[in-house]
Amino acid sequence: MLANMSPWDLSIIAAYFGVVLWIAWWVSKGGGSGHKKELDATDYFLAGKSEGWFVIGASLFSSNIGSEIILGVSGAGARGEMPQANFEILASLILILLGWVFVPFYLRTGVYTMPEFLEKRYSKACRNYLSVVSIVAYVLTKISLIIFSGALVFETMGIPFWTGAIITVFATGFYTVLGGLRAVIYTDMIQAFILLAGTAAVTYFGLGQLGGWNAMIDIIATAAADDPNKLPPEDFFNLWRPFSDTDYPWTGMLFGAPILGVWYWCTDQFIVQRTLSAKDISNARKGTIFAGFLKLLPVFLFFVPGVIGYALVQKGMLDLSLDNPDQVLPAMITGFLPVGIKGIAIAGLLAALMSSLSSAFNSSSTLFTIDFYRESRPKASEKELVRVGQIATVVLVLVSLGWIPFMRTLMGGGIFHYLQSIQAYISPPIAAVFLLGLYFRWINATGAIVALWTGFGLGILRLVTEFMSKEGIITISQGSLLDLLLGINFLHFALILFLFCGILMMLVSKLGTQQSDEALRLTTFQPGETAFKFKVSRDGILTIALILLVLFLWVLFSPWGIG
Repeated sequence: MLANMSPWDLSIIAAYFGVVLWIAWWVSKGGGSGHKKELDATDYFLAGKSEGWFVIGASLFSSNIGSEIILGVSGAGARGEMPQANFEILASLILILLGWVFVPFYLRTGVYTMPEFLEKRYSKACRNYLSVVSIVAYVLTKISLIIFSGALVFETMGIPFWTGAIITVFATGFYTVLGGLRAVIYTDMIQAFILLAGTAAVTYFGLGQLGGWNAMIDIIATAAADDPNKLPPEDFFNLWRPFSDTDYPWTGMLFGAPILGVWYWCTDQFIVQRTLSAKDISNARKGTIFAGFLKLLPVFLFFVPGVIGYALVQKGMLDLSLDNPDQVLPAMITGFLPVGIKGIAIAGLLAALMSSLSSAFNSSSTLFTIDFYRESRPKASEKELVRVGQIATVVLVLVSLGWIPFMRTLMGGGIFHYLQSIQAYISPPIAAVFLLGLYFRWINATGAIVALWTGFGLGILRLVTEFMSKEGIITISQGSLLDLLLGINFLHFALILFLFCGILMMLVSKLGTQQSDEALRLTTFQPGETAFKFKVSRDGILTIALILLVLFLWVLFSPWGIG
């Protein structure tokens, strides 16, 4: 089962598991929380609101980079679909928005969860909507997809799908239950650097196998010359596709993808919870900027290894069918990395899997405990809230394991494309309600809830229709309304749905009454207040540097650069 693994590799992997479990035990005993003997709710769900920028930034990066992202982006590299890497680059700009615009509102209102913020801004109905949708989305997409992707890693290593999935899920659930968000954040910090070391090793040794970068380009060019169905090198390194592209048109990437980004990076409990643990706004903002720089690394450490894997397959140096490109990275790890380095790389993949899983477990349990249990039992003690959060995590582990068998049936196409398309159908109304609600004080609760449910209905209609059409359950006539609906690119659909929900929310709000000024004082921009209180400072300079670096990469990987 582990024929390709040396004792050194297995020892490194075992040491990794030992370290993360020790951290959970240390935190549960009061480590990192002022030596408290027991964790209270603030410790368990928000890490005591005491974390610094470095820990927050590393945790933001690591919790996002799950096995589904690593396998999805590297698989995109093997398919020559670099526009998918644009989601990673765009995240750097959205993280700036999180730090400069959203975080000040979240911290000054003192909320634990994003639904709690919606209640303060709008109403209880909006809070309940977001709580339910978020928990269901975590189980059906985030958690199950992360486990599914991790199981693919184990299969590549020769470990049975279920064995690897169950061990990892229970190990992750154990340290999440034991230590809460502080355990998640501290392990995230370690896992981020294990992950970077492992994927950097794959890139270095992979290029070494090919003879360097220029040799890789020559191999891709030769393959394209011999087979017109294969992409030339310039298509492998071009972020921008024409408007007519069915998957990633430049208009969709530039105007639709940021909507998904605002929902994921600025309003989703899964991510924002890290910034809520900051000791102050300054550390939260610095953490988002640091994470923004880290988010540029996947282009080089996930996408490029996928391209290297493609070239290795063309040369017959990697035993992998390109019908399964999402498995290219684990195949490279087990195929040619030297002893010891292989263990580090596998530990990196496991780190990504466990980091994202722990984040999803903790965020889901936080939503359930704070938005439902505490609301029904307002006099519950701190100890009781922590215990309920731990039980909720255990339940999520079991439910997610039960969902795994359905994933192979429902999964179609590349992992990353599947993930982004699902997000495009559920994120626009939520992004509109959060973003527009900060700037337009006159938008009211009625407008928000109408936009949320209408947008949700339209998104689910698109998702269900698409699924039934692909499965042959329904036949759609050419030129019909449903045919037009399915013919819209998913990123264009996200943009249209965002605009529709925004306009609908404004129209309904204009027909109603505005909320009181006191209710809006902490949740909206006040007269004369600006989004960016920008001044010459270290944060300001680093923000400008990050924006310029993103623009440089956009030009570099374009027809004006090497694309």
